[in-house]
Amino acid sequence: MTAATVAPRTVLPRLVHAVVAIAALGGAVVLIGPVALALWIVPDVALLPGLSKEFGDGRLAPRAVPFYNAAHALPGPVVLGVVAAVTVSPLLAGLALVWLSHITGDRALGYGLRTPEGWQRG
Repeated sequence: MTAATVAPRTVLPRLVHAVVAIAALGGAVVLIGPVALALWIVPDVALLPGLSKEFGDGRLAPRAVPFYNAAHALPGPVVLGVVAAVTVSPLLAGLALVWLSHITGDRALGYGLRTPEGWQRG
């Protein structure tokens, strides 16, 4: 397989994720203000329990994988968005959009969920 046949499959999804990330963050800023920009990093707090000198090779400590994967899976912001729609809460909608923006931004940069051992999933 040549690079030309692989590129459309990898570039297009990353581009779509980037567009969704930017649009969702823009929507969040409209709904909850500039604080949305600061909240964007919150899902990465799940990395803190996995920081260890033992895993300096790009691997996350296995004890932190469930927290990281929960904070970086799409069902979370989708459920929060549904709750926001049902309760007509701009705050919850803004938080759901920030969370969605973070996840899709990570996907655009090539980061995804982790394996139980802590490695990035291919």
